[in-house]
Amino acid sequence: MKLATYQINHAAPRLGVVQNNHMIDLEDVAQITKEHLPKTMLDLIDMGLFEVKRIQGIIDSLTSEQLSNCSYPLSNVTFLAPIPKPRKNIIGIGLNYTEHVAESARTLDTTGKLPQKPIIFSKPPTTVTATNTNILLNPKLTQQLDWEVELAVIIGKGGKYIPKEEALNHVFGYTVINDISARDCRREGQWIVSKGQDTFAPMGPVLVTADEIENPHNLNLSLKLNGIEKQNSNTKFMLFNINDLIEDLSTVFTLEPGDIIATGTPAGVGAGRNPQEWMWDGDVVEATVEGIGTIINTVKEIK
Repeated sequence: MKLATYQINHAAPRLGVVQNNHMIDLEDVAQITKEHLPKTMLDLIDMGLFEVKRIQGIIDSLTSEQLSNCSYPLSNVTFLAPIPKPRKNIIGIGLNYTEHVAESARTLDTTGKLPQKPIIFSKPPTTVTATNTNILLNPKLTQQLDWEVELAVIIGKGGKYIPKEEALNHVFGYTVINDISARDCRREGQWIVSKGQDTFAPMGPVLVTADEIENPHNLNLSLKLNGIEKQNSNTKFMLFNINDLIEDLSTVFTLEPGDIIATGTPAGVGAGRNPQEWMWDGDVVEATVEGIGTIINTVKEIK
């Protein structure tokens, strides 16, 4: 199922299902069927994938007239981030593709050695923004605004000390994230100033439930800047796959429903290019993950 948080005419956010180029509004479905349905993405995640199957069954049972009374053309809706306000910081994974390790060593203060364990950082909830919104560039903070397309994993079933063999059973779904980075804002190896500025985590456009992604370790991901391709790779090239990450992270801290893991970016970032490339006011960046979709954002300089 493709799930979305959306709004119409700047009204309050609503939870919907994307199907046949329409947004099926779950609050409307609840009113028609008298069923109790979740109103937010986090509520749905808390209820689990069983609730997703129940919702699909309810939608499938609607008559054509009922379906038309709770559906809106996608052209009439505004997509918000699937989880507009995460409960906790987004968990980021650094240097998780071999070629990105090499390019970072050439131009940044990294060693070039392949990590022996996942490199973990975080992005505050205020970094989250949606597709078709602005990425804010504060020139007083950075002159090196960079892009990073990534697959994001949404935890459904929480846990501690999760073995890698069971890790994917704890995944609710997946979305696209662009891990925006200010390369000149790292402080003695600490990344949160570089990674944690407002709007530095565009996300969406939808959350695709885990049952619809046959193999999350074989998804193409790519990024364009002003229409020119900058990144093109596949999740099969992760150093630490999703199973590894969930096992490692849950050893460090308890994972909880709604937690978001940004799994790392492949080669092709601006910092790794010769000469280096950065994003500036008016630039348009498109991040795509196969089976999920594309998020499009425009850089807006803060005057």
